Amino acid sequence: MQFANAADRDYANGAFIPGADDFAPRWQAQAASFRAALGPDARLDLPYGPGERHRFDLFQPGVSARGLMVFVHGGYWLRFGRGDWSHLAAGAVARGWAVAMPSYTLAPAARIADITAEVSRAVQAAAALVAGPVVVAGHSAGGHLAARMGCADTGHATGGRVRRVVPISPLTELEPLIATTMNAELFLDAGEAARESPARLSLRQDCSAHVWVGGQERPAFLWQARTLSEAWGCRWTVAPGRHHLDVIDDLADPGSALIAACLDGL
Repeated sequence: MQFANAADRDYANGAFIPGADDFAPRWQAQAASFRAALGPDARLDLPYGPGERHRFDLFQPGVSARGLMVFVHGGYWLRFGRGDWSHLAAGAVARGWAVAMPSYTLAPAARIADITAEVSRAVQAAAALVAGPVVVAGHSAGGHLAARMGCADTGHATGGRVRRVVPISPLTELEPLIATTMNAELFLDAGEAARESPARLSLRQDCSAHVWVGGQERPAFLWQARTLSEAWGCRWTVAPGRHHLDVIDDLADPGSALIAACLDGL
């Protein structure tokens, strides 16, 4: 395999996962089936702002919800949308929680700091519709955004409703990404990397965190996860046998350890 530089190799995921190209079509099919099966308990295309992608879907358990879980999708802030991941709400919904999944403006149309602000507004809008505690989980770049919802500089915007964040295979120290070729679209510089790296920021005192990562991830992602757990003094779990694309699968299982890490005790 050829890479432009070492940073590109470090943060390449699909290149090291057999059958990586099959995951996105499978996710989309599973997501569509889940939405159809949920029927009127799937409230789709709810607005949280004026932008084209300022929308979220809300999946409800059919009874009074115990609280709200927000799942923020990944894709290096460059790709995907909320409709690709609906099926991952199944585990929390089965446990009586409502689940919101927002889209956000993708780079290069938005900087990472702008996306952080959008996700904060999405969490506020979804939380206004569901009583109880709020937990924010996210995968990869979405793991970065989930972590940012627990940081002291952003948590005040949700009125203390976010009680836990669960960054899954997150990007927590952004400076290494400056050297990647995708930075031609992200426009990260040293200043923004410092301001937007959860590992350099404080976790809000009234919010807990549990970092989750696959045991078969690229070494850079294992380092990213451990770096945040050390900075915040929070738990981190290395899921045996999981790689970057299947580490999120257990969100669909109400009995999984990942769902327990998200919801237990809230």
